[in-house]
Amino acid sequence: MTETSAAAFSDTKPHYALLDGLRGVAALTVVCFHLFEAYATSHLDQRINHGYLAVDFFFLLSGFVIGYAYDDRWRTMTPAEFLKRRLIRLQPMVVIGALIGAAMFYTQGCPVWDVSKISVAALLFATLLNLFMIPATPGHEIRGVGEMYPLNGPTWSLLFEYIGNLLYVLLIRRLSTTALAVLVALAGCGLAAFAIAGPLGDLCVGFALTDENIVGGSLRLLFAFPAGLLLSRIFKPVTVRGAFWICAVAIVALSAVPRIGGAEHLWMNGLYDAFCAIVIFPLLVFLGASGRTTDRVTTRICRFLGDISYPLYMVHYPFIYLYYAWVKNRQLTFTESLPGAAALVVGSVILAWLCLKFYDEPVRRFLVKRFLPAKRQA
Repeated sequence: MTETSAAAFSDTKPHYALLDGLRGVAALTVVCFHLFEAYATSHLDQRINHGYLAVDFFFLLSGFVIGYAYDDRWRTMTPAEFLKRRLIRLQPMVVIGALIGAAMFYTQGCPVWDVSKISVAALLFATLLNLFMIPATPGHEIRGVGEMYPLNGPTWSLLFEYIGNLLYVLLIRRLSTTALAVLVALAGCGLAAFAIAGPLGDLCVGFALTDENIVGGSLRLLFAFPAGLLLSRIFKPVTVRGAFWICAVAIVALSAVPRIGGAEHLWMNGLYDAFCAIVIFPLLVFLGASGRTTDRVTTRICRFLGDISYPLYMVHYPFIYLYYAWVKNRQLTFTESLPGAAALVVGSVILAWLCLKFYDEPVRRFLVKRFLPAKRQA
């Protein structure tokens, strides 16, 4: 562990530096996964094929960190204060992501979605929905591809994150460790059944208000978040050398594995997804929490990646829409668009850092002083 980073601004306990760094690595794989959406015809042929599993890793990390930070504080903290803390931590970047998406919307026109037909009033209404985390229903969202949040697609996972926080404060934190383990086991069975026997053969779900997305997204949350909480309760560190680099390489490698089984054997890919989410990711969190940064380079890398991880996740996707439109309008190959792809990744990282330093941190400082009692701010 190390001193508190910007990734955990309003919490009082030190955070696990390696886990912050691994969150940043996972966020970068999400950016690359989304980048290749411009060239995929379906989930079957998309490169960085399993980048969507980073969301399961995020949910797991969230449960672990919240359990570590808050489980022993309920004698002095109210549910209302906990929820305020989580809103202060998460909502500012939801707001800026929606505003960036709205500001860029009319620059993203392509044959897949015709933004010229969308009125300014409709765009303003969609922005209002996104700002307040109200999901759009299929057929009634302005981009026309079924997303709950068409201005900034990844916001869907923040909706589930908020649901996980509500479940934690109202119910899950009250469960004994044994009862929590039973919940995790049952949810794991449900998640595995959905992935292996479900209609899609993967866990790339949760972003739309359709049956499979609601069920699949709920199962992803109901396993990963309580599993992280359970892990925080039973965690006993071991000595692991090079834990950050081992886990970082593992996250990248697992994300980059091509689709398994093809359209003929969907269950094979579902089995892979379930194995990663249920077995490998908890192991990676365990190893990451056990490891320590022992040199300046790794410490700085983990701190930087941890600081930008959430801002990067929340600001990159409007530029993915723009990149997608550019590729489709000009019918570019990946080689032809490589400079644009590189600029998107680097530019998103820079924008994430700028948003962190000049928006997110100042806003959270203000909100902490305004809405949290002084004795809780330390």
